[in-house]
Amino acid sequence: MTTDSTITKQGPGRVLVTGGGSGLGAAVVEAVLEAGGTPVVLDRDTSRVTSAKAFQVDVADTAAVTEAVQQAAEALGGLDAVVTAAGLDRCGRLDDVSADDWELVIRVNLIGTAATVRAALPHLKQVHGRVVTVASTLGHRALPDATAYCASKFGVVGFSRSLAAETRGEIGVTMVTPGGMKTRFFDDRTEQYKPQDDSRLNDPRNVADAIVFALSQPQGCEVRELVMCHEEEDSWP
Repeated sequence: MTTDSTITKQGPGRVLVTGGGSGLGAAVVEAVLEAGGTPVVLDRDTSRVTSAKAFQVDVADTAAVTEAVQQAAEALGGLDAVVTAAGLDRCGRLDDVSADDWELVIRVNLIGTAATVRAALPHLKQVHGRVVTVASTLGHRALPDATAYCASKFGVVGFSRSLAAETRGEIGVTMVTPGGMKTRFFDDRTEQYKPQDDSRLNDPRNVADAIVFALSQPQGCEVRELVMCHEEEDSWP
């Protein structure tokens, strides 16, 4: 039996990261840099981005994110990958969450993901690039007081799997499912919706490293889905 010693992993290349100003997105930016890649950030708040070129944009605005993706691609001379890490939540029972807040979660988490990928597709297809979408354990398991978040992340799961089927042979698609992470994601929640024990929250860097692993696979090999969570994560499976 022989092996092909010419098959080697590649670097992440030029990587557009939504939500790269904080949390998981910021961890991805640092992981890409350490792996020898060049990140570019799209975020509503770019004030903390110091290690990468950044474009201020709200991914809930499809027209604005389309323009920002184009600007980012021009700045880097193309794109090799996209990581859609932007996300938010509005907790509460359906009749207690305002329609505006509920729909904002859908626009950012699901429609923002699709809009970013749609805008980047022409650039990615030129280089057989990759997309990494960020789902959630709550995209596989429904919990009360989370109808907006669950609906958006269940949508990301369906979108990712359909995109992978639609673009096979043209680009790579990986869906990453993180459990709870030690980020600012929970900061604006009321006390009842904050984790009571943060020892079971994963370090976002662990998830970022898994994303770079997916981006660094040799051409022809794809990591389709990854679940990354703390060993005591209670929302998985």
